[in-house]
Amino acid sequence: MDKLVINGGNPLSGSVTISGAKNAVLPLMAASLLADGKTKLNGVPNLRDTNTMIRLLGMVGAETEFREQCLTIDASKVNSFEAPYELVKTMRASFYVMGPLLGRFGEARVSLPGGCAWGPRPVDYHLKGFEKLGAEIVLEDGYIIARAKKLKGARIHFEIPSVGATANIVMAAVLAEGTTRITNAAMEPHIVQVCEVLNEMGAQIEGVGTNILKIQGVGSLKPVEVTTIPDMIEAGTFLMAGATLGNITLNNVKAAHLSIVMQKLEQAGCRIHVDGDSISIEKGDQLEAVDMTTDVYPGFPTDLQAQWIALMSLANGSSIIMDTIYHDRFSHVPELIRLGANISLENNVAVVRGVKKLRGAQVMSTDIRASASLVIAGLMAEGRTDISRIYHIDRGYEGIEKKFQSLGADIYRESE
Repeated sequence: MDKLVINGGNPLSGSVTISGAKNAVLPLMAASLLADGKTKLNGVPNLRDTNTMIRLLGMVGAETEFREQCLTIDASKVNSFEAPYELVKTMRASFYVMGPLLGRFGEARVSLPGGCAWGPRPVDYHLKGFEKLGAEIVLEDGYIIARAKKLKGARIHFEIPSVGATANIVMAAVLAEGTTRITNAAMEPHIVQVCEVLNEMGAQIEGVGTNILKIQGVGSLKPVEVTTIPDMIEAGTFLMAGATLGNITLNNVKAAHLSIVMQKLEQAGCRIHVDGDSISIEKGDQLEAVDMTTDVYPGFPTDLQAQWIALMSLANGSSIIMDTIYHDRFSHVPELIRLGANISLENNVAVVRGVKKLRGAQVMSTDIRASASLVIAGLMAEGRTDISRIYHIDRGYEGIEKKFQSLGADIYRESE
């Protein structure tokens, strides 16, 4: 099993290119099952999660070819409608195939999801939405089985905006009879891209980019070629590393997706410059403590909460960080404390009291974004930090150590 070794304190400089968004490419891969023919996705990051989804697509009968960030998916020979436990337990996004399989073939058998170690993320919104569209849902031997001769349009309201349920219900509804109206839908950039791509495939979705989606069902969709949007979470991670360690430029980014993150960094004393699809960050003289509360888009992303706590660990003063999306997503806190951070945690609120320095230690990854926070902290710390169980970070970050090496960091991968 690999680990990351970091000798902290090196200043960062130069530029780094941000990969395609994991959170966009996974539902786009699932959406390819809706069309008879070859869908081509460009800018696909080479991650554990994308490779897991490729395996899943193959198991349902799709043919795939992946080379140099280009993934071709031929869904013309799909002949199985099951997503097995062995894959779904390692990646919750496997559940995305349920909507397309149910919408196109009228049947899906998907294992109850697994994934990161932190917190329950129930699929109730998905299942209730499918039922409103006319599907019969049963639970059998740990599998959710959905069947419908033909889905029919319905009115669906989410009490809380759900990214996963929004994507899944939309993918099912595009081939349903009649009109589906989803209110309080998620508006994250990757949901917007999924809807835009579905429209390119021939779907009729109105209200894209808003929290009210109107979907007029169509008879069939056609395959298309698209490029995945940049990964705003990877970009935010590198911005936070640059906030204390130097002056770096990020290429292949959409600044509009990171507005709230850049505002917080500027409040903390950083200088940020946007030039087209590039963002440059220059650390300030003193990093100031800034409170943060996560929220649904366009609020501060929960996927950057751990990285923000790591950054605030060296800030001047105290900050209060609240996660309103996932109340128990704080498994990184004990590991950051091992590095010398002063953090107290009560329920979904962390109070971070800035310290003068962090010191290297042996720490352990617990999920994708917690891993990224440990990388940031290790880069800022004095001495050596060893991060174990980095298969988590490989699920969501493409060659993170190589990208930081290109900026001057002393970081490398080592077999334990």
